Amino acid sequence: MDELREQCPWDKKQTLQTLRHLTIEETYELGDAILDNDLNEVKKELGDLLLHIVFYAKIGSETNDFDIADVCNEICEKLIHRHPHIYGDVKVENEEEVKQNWEKLKLKEGKKSVLEGVPRSLPALVKASRIQDKVKGVGFDWEEPHQVWDKVQEELQELQHEVVTGNKDKIEDEFGDVLFSMINYARFLNVNPEDALERTNKKFIKRFQYLESKADELGKPLMDMTLAEMDVFWNEAKKL
Repeated sequence: MDELREQCPWDKKQTLQTLRHLTIEETYELGDAILDNDLNEVKKELGDLLLHIVFYAKIGSETNDFDIADVCNEICEKLIHRHPHIYGDVKVENEEEVKQNWEKLKLKEGKKSVLEGVPRSLPALVKASRIQDKVKGVGFDWEEPHQVWDKVQEELQELQHEVVTGNKDKIEDEFGDVLFSMINYARFLNVNPEDALERTNKKFIKRFQYLESKADELGKPLMDMTLAEMDVFWNEAKKL
């Protein structure tokens, strides 16, 4: 990295701000590799992400704000402080107590809200999941899965009511409530909603591309096919 910052015209120009969107892209690529369970690709994407960490640390060192040693030392100190059940005399019974202690320690460190640690720029679905995890850590949560499912049903009824009335703003509001409650229910089922939705995305893409390939074999554009004709190939794709 020292050599690249000295000799490469592109690397010389980079700043924390110009690297930001590239880092986000690399993180998503790592996420794709993990979902595909492609361990060789995971290895490659971890390297790309590590490069970015070294890059940021190099830029920080050039302004004497921080370097890679500072980054490593700070995370080590935080992990020691946040794991008093390992490095102190605190006793915990399970994972849930670890999470609760984690949130309590963060508040003691000066954070005014347990939700301060949720990045504003997170995608909405991931953000909703993180919000729910955070408030659960301080005991603000449902007790039983059936209560959450009842809430889902309640929100669906409220959405349907607004659909009938036709107020677009209220429809959007209630639709958001339905999604939020479904994400909450996923948590009670121990399902990651982001992974579940991406799994469905991949499944849909594979089936639709099968449909496209069959239409191509027939020499018939999809737009010229009826829904009934497309359904034949769609059902074939589902069986595959």
